[in-house]
Amino acid sequence: MRGILPGRPQAKLQAVTHGLWQGTQIIAYISGNSFVALDRPNHVLQTTYIDGEDELDAITLQEVTGKLAVCSATRIYVYQAYWQIGEDGYEPSAHPESDSHNLHLKWVLQGTLSLPDPEDTITTLSWGMPDELLAGSGSLTLFNTHGTLEQVWTKQLANPVKFAQFSPDAEMIASTGQHDRLLKIWRRRTFGSSSPSFDYSYLPHPMPVTGVHWRLPLHREQSIENVLYTICADDKVRIWVPSEHHGAEGLNLWADVDLAESIQPRSVAAGETSKKRYAFFIDGKHFTHAVERVVEQATSDEKDQVGVHHLLEVANRSPEICIVLDDRGNMSAWGFENIGARTRKTSDVFNIAHVDGLRLHFAKNPMGLHDNVQFYPFCGERPEPFSDDQHVPAFTILSHHFDGRIEWLESRIDYLFDPSPQTRRIQRKTIWTGHSHAAKKVNRTASGRALISRTVGDECMVWLQRNTEQGVTLHRHSTVTDTDHIHRTLLLHEGDFVVFLHHERICLFDTRGPVAQEMVCCRYQLRGKPLCLLQVPETEVGGTCIHIATISSEMKGITWELRLPPQQRDPATGRRLSVAPVNGVHANGDSRITMEEFSTFDLGSGNDLVYVLPVDPAGTPHVISGFLDTFARDIAMSYTKSGVITTWTARVDKSNRNVEWLQTATVETGFPDPALASGTDIRKAALIDTHRTTLTIWNTRSGQLEYEEKFESHGEIKDLDWSSTPDNQSILAVGFPHRVLVYAQLRYDYLNAGPSWVRIREVSIRNATPHPIGDSVWLGSGNLVICAGNQLYIQDEQVQVSEGLFPSLRMHKTASVDIFTTVRRLNGPLPVYHPQLLSQCVLAGKLMLAQQILMSLYQKLKFFTSGDELDSFLDMSAEDFSQDQEPQMTASRKDITSSYADFSEDTEPTTLTEEMAGNINELLTQKEVPYLSSREQFHLADIVECIGTVEKHRRSIDDNAGRFLLFFRQHALRDNHSLKPISWREITWAYHSTSQDILVDLVSRHFSGRMLWQHAKASGMFMWLTDTNAIRAQFEVIARNEYTKTEDKNPVDCSLHYIALRKKAVLVGLWRMATWSREQGATHRLLSNNFNEDRWKTAALKNAYALMGRRRFEYAAAFFLLADHLSEAVNVLHNQLGDTQLAIAVARVYEGDEGPVLRAFLTDKILPQAARDGNRWLATWAYWMLNRRDNAVRALVTPLSTLMSPPETPNLKAKSYLTDDPALVVLYRQLREKSLQTLRGATMVGMREEWDFVIHTAGLYQRMGCDLLALDLVRTWDFLAPPPPKRIPHSPATQTPSSPTLSRISTDLEQLDIDPRKLLRRRSSLVIDDMSTKQRVKELLERAKAEREEREKGKMEEKEEKKPPPTQFHEPEAESLLDAFGF
Repeated sequence: MRGILPGRPQAKLQAVTHGLWQGTQIIAYISGNSFVALDRPNHVLQTTYIDGEDELDAITLQEVTGKLAVCSATRIYVYQAYWQIGEDGYEPSAHPESDSHNLHLKWVLQGTLSLPDPEDTITTLSWGMPDELLAGSGSLTLFNTHGTLEQVWTKQLANPVKFAQFSPDAEMIASTGQHDRLLKIWRRRTFGSSSPSFDYSYLPHPMPVTGVHWRLPLHREQSIENVLYTICADDKVRIWVPSEHHGAEGLNLWADVDLAESIQPRSVAAGETSKKRYAFFIDGKHFTHAVERVVEQATSDEKDQVGVHHLLEVANRSPEICIVLDDRGNMSAWGFENIGARTRKTSDVFNIAHVDGLRLHFAKNPMGLHDNVQFYPFCGERPEPFSDDQHVPAFTILSHHFDGRIEWLESRIDYLFDPSPQTRRIQRKTIWTGHSHAAKKVNRTASGRALISRTVGDECMVWLQRNTEQGVTLHRHSTVTDTDHIHRTLLLHEGDFVVFLHHERICLFDTRGPVAQEMVCCRYQLRGKPLCLLQVPETEVGGTCIHIATISSEMKGITWELRLPPQQRDPATGRRLSVAPVNGVHANGDSRITMEEFSTFDLGSGNDLVYVLPVDPAGTPHVISGFLDTFARDIAMSYTKSGVITTWTARVDKSNRNVEWLQTATVETGFPDPALASGTDIRKAALIDTHRTTLTIWNTRSGQLEYEEKFESHGEIKDLDWSSTPDNQSILAVGFPHRVLVYAQLRYDYLNAGPSWVRIREVSIRNATPHPIGDSVWLGSGNLVICAGNQLYIQDEQVQVSEGLFPSLRMHKTASVDIFTTVRRLNGPLPVYHPQLLSQCVLAGKLMLAQQILMSLYQKLKFFTSGDELDSFLDMSAEDFSQDQEPQMTASRKDITSSYADFSEDTEPTTLTEEMAGNINELLTQKEVPYLSSREQFHLADIVECIGTVEKHRRSIDDNAGRFLLFFRQHALRDNHSLKPISWREITWAYHSTSQDILVDLVSRHFSGRMLWQHAKASGMFMWLTDTNAIRAQFEVIARNEYTKTEDKNPVDCSLHYIALRKKAVLVGLWRMATWSREQGATHRLLSNNFNEDRWKTAALKNAYALMGRRRFEYAAAFFLLADHLSEAVNVLHNQLGDTQLAIAVARVYEGDEGPVLRAFLTDKILPQAARDGNRWLATWAYWMLNRRDNAVRALVTPLSTLMSPPETPNLKAKSYLTDDPALVVLYRQLREKSLQTLRGATMVGMREEWDFVIHTAGLYQRMGCDLLALDLVRTWDFLAPPPPKRIPHSPATQTPSSPTLSRISTDLEQLDIDPRKLLRRRSSLVIDDMSTKQRVKELLERAKAEREEREKGKMEEKEEKKPPPTQFHEPEAESLLDAFGF
């Protein structure tokens, strides 16, 4: 944790207490209705909220027992200290003997006390003997807290007390009332009595007493005389010591110090002297420890300096110290020696130092109660166990400023008292402040350098981010008070102004001073409840005119125009100047602060609306270009009850005095009644379901689901907050009641279907506070600010990473990395040798480039040692990724094969042979490759081996076969035993290969020539084979292998296969030999019948249904085939057995690829399922199987649901980002030029649609870390040339396009007098004419009919004017007929 703002301390005289218990320094103070206990500047031991109390008035610590007592006006609460071990165990008092790092000091309520008089008001508390507690009010009341809490003594007073403090030995009590000049000293008569009694005497002062302090002994066992210091309104400190006779006369005055005369600045201009004086005392015990700490910490050179010598001279006199301060940084230190001596010398009171230049950060022009500061000096103990790098403060001063802060100041006592000028005299380590009540909302500016927090009581504070030596912290900039309920807030000009939206008015406050001033208020009327307040982007940065808007629950809105002075910054530090207005005019001379209503707008209906909220900014100012388009950043997001997310952007039109709004994206999430949503202006949105247990992260630009996680045992999700890195990568904080989970983007991984988000951090505040988290927000520096109760926790921007948590960061030891660096490493560009980039190179047809990269890596790794730098580009340039690699490959092979003169054994091969692949993998097993995790390095070795195998067969297979072989081998290496089916992507590559016979041989050899159905299914063989004879031959091989896979050779295992092959006779012969089977006789007799007869078909059907009842689905499908019911067999295999591949394979074998059952199954089952799941690879394969090749091309680009009739509703799986794949663009480029049908399909893809497809694919490459491939794609992509406007003669003048998506051309290709191949910018070697003759004739007849109708219509219109000539038949020209067929 970087820092904490534990809460605003109460402006009470006894709001702070400190002490040492069991070696732990404890500082506790009260804030609102809670008290906070800490042991160091940024570490909270415990926060305790007392329900039923509005605020607390006093707190005190008992150093012997560790008890804490706090009080409100009417009740006292006593808390017992204990050590908590881990999360559960505890020991009530003694320090347990265990690992100290697992111990937590806690307090538990022992009991409550109240005064006898319910109308009495408690003002002060003090501990006497270890279990005695004194309460001061209108009376003094003494309680015993040992065991049962009980009252043991009370005494009514004339006036309510202001101070009432026990002396260290509990013998005396010093008390005084408000504005009393008489201090009453109570002396205990007896100790140990159940009913104590006290005598009292008075110490007269000339003016009211403003402070009292008892001298502390060096240690608890030391017996010393009680010495009392008093501070009086006459600016004097008085020292009181016991009288000689210790009688009823009590204490006598020993000496006094004039505070006003103590500080005499050496050089002060006239009128700049201060009359304010502050005094505090450093007891001998703390001074002695501080001196010892100096001796330990001072270097040998420092020990020779004046400051240390002077300090040692002072320490030798064993004085008590009195420090006098003013509010201008002047300090005077006085020493008291031999206090209580019978004869006081003049030298017993001596000046130690008079210094100036102390930076104690007093409030400027404080008013009323805020004009007070109390100081608490101490020297903390060295913690045990102690490490050398652990910081131990030499001397600490807590300054409690009554304007609502406590400062932790540290110094070495020799620096503090050094009479020579000293720049490091005292340093501020932290400030404890915050709210007095629970914060419920916190907002930030776009840059994240300013925040405003708001409590349940509408107390608002503006905070500024400050960078200190200790790191980032928050500085309280201004306090804003408004009596009306604040509905929404908006922070402007980096915290210099704030806007409050109330229900009927909007107010602008100037927060450049410590107390905000209301500048302008405007009333407004709006239909519906205002839901958000946001800033509208401007066309220029840093202007003085800005516009803000609110949107209501009915989607109506109002815009206001604000004119503000320019932002002011300190040129030296870059900090904003906090200048309060003087008489309404600011110090910068600009008082033109105005706000007026600018325009109203209507965004539609809000019938289904749940909420509208501003998106979280990504750290950039609110600016927009001159164009209002979808490239502009979002400023607002709405979500509905049906789960539809809509994002909006806007632009101000000053000339027409209105605001133009544009809906940039709409995402149908499928999550009804969302409980919470949040978006970022770089097109990311998070949505929480109605039960607040499921997190979903969406890409609003593409409408895709990127991440989903369910939380069952972590409580409800309460908050969502977005941040971004400087290079616009998103970070999400998910808030629960007592913890926050931080997520970062991962690279897309389509080959392994990996997650795209990862949890990088978990922040828990349960040990610090019981209060649930109210809100959280990101600072621009990457620090997360968490509001819980009245406290603000500032989390460190560092992330603890390890090899287990972040394997891709290659951190073997736990290390701390900046969160922005972490996200860049997780989601930034990949090194060129990364397995994912190499895989995408192969898919993009850049096999030789992948080989070149691996060869270059081999050369680097040969001489690489641990700790060396390895260029992530391997000295390659971006141009290398855009060059055509095939000519280089051909030339290199030609050189190798045709010339042997220059060949030598030392020459490295130019391609990745299997031998070279082995050499590279040997290096990969020996050396750690930078930027790769161990798992990624294993994957790299797999790819090297696979590319070597592909290169071996490169001469005999085409590119698609190479793609299949590479990823089939890779799939087999990763899933060696699971035999999971290969993806439809690889099946599609093999399906479009012309080297299937070689692939069949390689796949068969991979399974050692014993390929069973599970092996064929894993390779997808029967999906990608196109030759019917090869399909039947391989299915028969499967049948034989299934039969012989067991020693029993069971015919049941191969029944489906042989019956599908229509080889029942073979199956009958196998059953004849299966004499060991109980089913042999009956099955053999049944199969011996003629199943062309209806009676035996009925018998086969009965057996099929009986087998289904026994859940023997595959065997049942065989009997359905026996009855010639292919459709039922296919449905059983698909629905009951769940084996879609087997269902398709049986249909292809039984009736061929043109069979009605297969076509119906593909149309009714496969295509709708592909549309529901968003599986474009499956859809394009199915359309190609159906010979609808135009749709096969369109399925790669167009939304699948639009190709279905009726349209299919996509499910949640279809919305996943995994339905995308950059390899789709490779297949699209390949297929669109393959035949006339595919060209026709390509022309039916709109130009804008294809543009979006290419740009989206480039974005996918970038999100995968393959930026170089994204650049290559947009540089080398060829769009189809637009068709010429020429038409066929006699064609109709106008005709409506047949498809709404046909935006590339206005009519079908057949209606244009063009060759479809002319659409290609670069002619391929072959374009297949696969348009059927029947289809051509049908189209010609329809066209002729349309022409005849058009001519007849024209004749009817001209009939009255001119008699038509005799009609005659005109034979169509041969050229037009040939052109219609594409010749």
